Amino acid sequence: MGSFLRKKVAVVGTVGVPACYGGFESLVQNLVDYQSKEIDYQVFCSSKKYDKKLERYRTAELIYLPVNANGPSSILYDILCLFVCLIKRPDVVLILGVSGCIFLPLYRLFSKSRVITNIDGLEWRRNKWSPLAKWFLKKSEKLAVMYSEVVISDNQAIAEYVEKEYGRKSEVIAYGGDHAVTLDDEKVNNNNIAQKYFFALCRIEPENNIDMILESFAVSGEYLKFMGNWNNSTYGLELKNKYGVFSNIEILDPDYDISNLYILRKNCTAYIHGHSAGGTNPSLVEAMHFSIPVIAFDCSFNRYTTDNMALYFSDSVSLQNSVNELLKGYAPNMGSNLKVYANEKYCWKNIAAFYERLF
Repeated sequence: MGSFLRKKVAVVGTVGVPACYGGFESLVQNLVDYQSKEIDYQVFCSSKKYDKKLERYRTAELIYLPVNANGPSSILYDILCLFVCLIKRPDVVLILGVSGCIFLPLYRLFSKSRVITNIDGLEWRRNKWSPLAKWFLKKSEKLAVMYSEVVISDNQAIAEYVEKEYGRKSEVIAYGGDHAVTLDDEKVNNNNIAQKYFFALCRIEPENNIDMILESFAVSGEYLKFMGNWNNSTYGLELKNKYGVFSNIEILDPDYDISNLYILRKNCTAYIHGHSAGGTNPSLVEAMHFSIPVIAFDCSFNRYTTDNMALYFSDSVSLQNSVNELLKGYAPNMGSNLKVYANEKYCWKNIAAFYERLF
């Protein structure tokens, strides 16, 4: 009898699981890792990203489509996922991102599935998109809010925007970060830390204020280790060439060895976070779990995420000032306070339970 009560939940809008890309993929992997016995997940995956195509990840059924899940093709990918949902008829469709939501009005005509959409971080505001792409994403966002039974915002600032823009309340559910601190200290060799350093980690895009951070440390002389995908764009290569010559700036390529990343985060003086868009950022939430101080770009998203307990900067000079304050002993309990807050707000077990209540 119990098997008839299990909710079938189809997940649309990610590259897939096991996670190999970004925040939404990590979200889905952890929803499956922490799922209850009342849920059966069906996760759509892009076959373009997986050489080995598993039939299942844990108990979740994996459904592969031969389309890239990112960039302009994400629109087609998400719409194809929804087409398949019309055939498979899940109880709930969880849509992550708004790319394919242009199709939602038509989908709702032919489906009785409960539609829940996480609208992500106001994607249409990002500088990397053309005016036409921004218009399309804004239109998709509007349709997502109008045609979803439940709208999820990953940050209080996003929820406030949704209510002001569309007159609709949304559920605020962020991301977990506790997976980043699951390693055993005794099994991780951290004896090679030669000097104190600040650490930054992000995709190398202008909206993450990369040049502002690098300029500040080039002037201050404090040691910075900065990890990102520098070689993926002209913007990244120019910054790498310009600031890589400074002896106090270490430009690091992405490292997917979780032990190395753990060491870099755990032993840094503070984490520098330059994101100015996108709601709650997973790398900031992960850093908060390490009990380290955080210096973040001053915007509503970051202030809500850190509950106003971090230090904030708006230009290269104010970043220098924040670094100096920290080195002089300002806010000695910041790291431990952020950790307490992260344990309350950003643990996957709780987040998985929040999602299941909505299902």
